[in-house]
Amino acid sequence: MTRYGPMFGPDVTFLGVPPCTLSEPVTYVDADVVIVGAPFDGGTSHRPGTRFGPSAIRQACYLPHDGSRPSLAFRVDALKDLRVYDAGDVEMFSGDIERSLSSLEEAVLAVARTGAIPMVLGGDHSIALPDATGVARHHGLGRVSLVHFDAHADTGDIEFGSLHGHGQPMRRLIESGAVRGDRFLQIGLRGYWPGPETLSWMAEQRMRSYEMTEVVARGLDECLSEAFAIATDECEGVFLSVDVDVVDPGMAPGTGTPEPGGFTSRQLLDAVRRVCYELPVVGVDVVEVAPPYDHADITAYLGNRVVLEALSAIARRRRDAAGGPPWNPTQPLLDAR
Repeated sequence: MTRYGPMFGPDVTFLGVPPCTLSEPVTYVDADVVIVGAPFDGGTSHRPGTRFGPSAIRQACYLPHDGSRPSLAFRVDALKDLRVYDAGDVEMFSGDIERSLSSLEEAVLAVARTGAIPMVLGGDHSIALPDATGVARHHGLGRVSLVHFDAHADTGDIEFGSLHGHGQPMRRLIESGAVRGDRFLQIGLRGYWPGPETLSWMAEQRMRSYEMTEVVARGLDECLSEAFAIATDECEGVFLSVDVDVVDPGMAPGTGTPEPGGFTSRQLLDAVRRVCYELPVVGVDVVEVAPPYDHADITAYLGNRVVLEALSAIARRRRDAAGGPPWNPTQPLLDAR
């Protein structure tokens, strides 16, 4: 768990927040959130390139990297109101998926044990297995629900002769007992995979999967409200997993398995805002940003803003819980100025 920032690029932190070292807990003992890079694309089934995702997400901003980002919507500065550290990248060799995933799980567990929220920057979606497992090992196996934004269910069994890959982590999480199937909420699914056999397995686990046709017919807010009620029943915390391909590739082209017909970027940011403001989030990952297929850094900017939206919502939730005036999303920007 050495600080391995230069693995695929310069050792920079997320927008200039202080660095820490995973093998030295004293460097993040007071953290509220620890950012961890997972530069791994050894589990991809189509186009690789997400190994460059963590670096792109960290750097994608036109403002100074000064450890400050005031949110106009939430009226907080998450990078200052929260104690946010960046642990750099976990060493993840694409030629050894089991070793790489094991190293990441131990890194996430080390962060969770301090009481901080691990915020993992991927990497392909195979990293969701160690991410959610590491959090569940601390909070209790089966005691953490999972809210999953994705175009794909990621519930395949054996793909290309392997149990591990970016199309299988959700099945492995449920089979291991780390996350309960009936506390697994998927939002944004669409397209032409998986097939009937896999869908039947998902139904047997009592998963709740919101395909885009249902989301469009009922409205995203209604689907989210229903999912939140399920997620908070008999679970102490929520893990949020965001695959950037939940967004239509017209707005997020830099990803390995693009599927037309998805969310707008605005819908994703609004959804992440609601999850992290309304639910007790104990872990987050943002995955499948693949810079080699991006245009004008569109997808990297979106990944960066997903992280910022999550951090800002967590900061506002904590401010409100401390007894301040509750956040009012209808309040005009310049009121009380």
